[in-house]
Formats: sequence, C-alpha cells, structure tokens
Amino acid sequence: MGSITPCLWFDGEAEEAAMLYTSVVRNSRIVNVARAGQDDGPALTVSFELDGQPFVALNGGPQFSFTEAVSFQISCADQAEVDHYWTALTEGGEESRCGWLKDRYGLSWQIIPAVLPRLIGGDDAEGAQRAMAAMLGMTRLDIAVLEAAYSGA
Repeated sequence: MGSITPCLWFDGEAEEAAMLYTSVVRNSRIVNVARAGQDDGPALTVSFELDGQPFVALNGGPQFSFTEAVSFQISCADQAEVDHYWTALTEGGEESRCGWLKDRYGLSWQIIPAVLPRLIGGDDAEGAQRAMAAMLGMTRLDIAVLEAAYSGA
C-alpha cells in the first residue's frame, strides 16, 4: 500500500523551514536534502519527518503561497506543550483566533489541547457552550480558562 506525503511549496526557504519544524516538533528529523548540482548548492527538496509523519519541502518559487485552506493540527497534552508550539511557531509569524496561527513562512497551524473536544463537545451542553464562547475569545488557547468555563467557575 502506498503512503501519503504532504509536499509543502516554498520560495527558497524549504531547508530553513524543515530545520525549524524538526527543531520544534518532538521525534522529528531531516531525512534527505536534494541539492541543485553540487553538494553545497541550494536545496531543491528536503525530506523530513515530524513526529514520524513524512513531509517534503520543495523550493518551487514564488508562484504559490500557503492559505488557511490547509493547516496542520498539533494535539497538545498540557499547557506547557501549547505554549511551546505557540511561541516557537508564531516567532516571525502571526497569531490568529481559536488556537490558529501562521508561521513565518505563512503555513497555518492549529495548536489544540487534547482536552478541547471534551470541553466543547462534552455531555454538559451548557458547559460546552461556555467553553466554546471562551475559546472564541482567545488566540493561544488556555486550558485552565477553558476548563473553568466548562465547569461554570
């Protein structure tokens, strides 16, 4: 059976982006850099893994750029993880709402606490509505605030 590998199009920043992503996401590594002509030429493609998921970064030129139509979700066990990813990926990028951000290359990410589905889709419909309302007012998600909203505290 074949596998699916996302290919990300960059304008000369493929290697730099892959280095950033592999330094931020646990269990990640650069697998291969294919260079133009010689060993020290510019990268054409960079194969890398983020937490075991393969990716390819392609230096394709200025013709295309990222949009929010495609984003990558990172499920975070706790607030420390949320803060780690948020801080690293917004550096040079921009914050958005509800846990979304764009990194310095324009790629969209969703930094999501693992508890979020339980809080906004839990059995307590009123608690879920409160948690959803709290989330809609946030940029970086705050687990303690979301849990307090769900419980009515």
